[in-house]
Amino acid sequence: MRPFQLPDDDEHRFKPGTRLRALTHLYEFDRRLRLLTIDAIERIEVATRAAISNHMGPAHGSHWHLQGALFQHDFRHQHLLETIRGKQTKARQDHDRECQRIERSHATDSRKAQLKKLRAKESYARHYALSYDTPELMPAWAAMEEITLGDLSHLFKGLAKDTDRKAIARRLGLPGPLLQSWLHTLTTIRNICAHHARLWNRELGIRPELPRKANFPWPEHLQNPGQHSRVFTVLCILNHLMSRVSPDTCWGIRLQALFSEFPDINLEAMGFPRDWMQDPFWKRLT
Repeated sequence: MRPFQLPDDDEHRFKPGTRLRALTHLYEFDRRLRLLTIDAIERIEVATRAAISNHMGPAHGSHWHLQGALFQHDFRHQHLLETIRGKQTKARQDHDRECQRIERSHATDSRKAQLKKLRAKESYARHYALSYDTPELMPAWAAMEEITLGDLSHLFKGLAKDTDRKAIARRLGLPGPLLQSWLHTLTTIRNICAHHARLWNRELGIRPELPRKANFPWPEHLQNPGQHSRVFTVLCILNHLMSRVSPDTCWGIRLQALFSEFPDINLEAMGFPRDWMQDPFWKRLT
């Protein structure tokens, strides 16, 4: 409602001529923008998990996450291990409760045994906790699927070896420091979307680092000095990463279609330059 209210008005009265339809129209745009944004973040998150696992596993073994020496001294390594241990404990407790319900059912003994066996394989955290004692925690390639994007971002930042960070980032076509910064920003954006908060004109609390000399397609507007603190920067990051993790993606086209459907949205409030569609970074999608 804020854009429709009189500035510096303690009563928060609306500007003359404001209609409820204008508010709901903006809300619908923001809802659609959030859905499109979290769709991209989801794909990028999966690709990042894979990039970390596909490098660290072959380089350092299946349980590399248990090796404290692979992390910086100030990384909260025990917190990571407790998080994974908690996932396994909950998975086993859930399985025990389901087995109790199965036992109370009127199924035959053979059917009960079959159901219990099926339930034991519903997640790897559950399967590992029920099947193995050593090592206590599941392998890293499975554990990476259980932690949040925020934990994943901290883990990448906390890796001790610069060579590991660089190798992982190369899989996504980025320098290590840039991937580290972008993951941090995308974590906050993901939380905004997941909690249905306003996105369209938000000023970024965590501003991403921008490439000084990009060796990949990048918008000209973001190569100029300035306070690039609006959601346009995030949408550029998502568009670039989507082209890396899903080369046949039509995500950028879907974004442009959304703006075409809502032509009255104030793009300047989102940090968009006036002729953004003419930039080769976006024009190549049409």
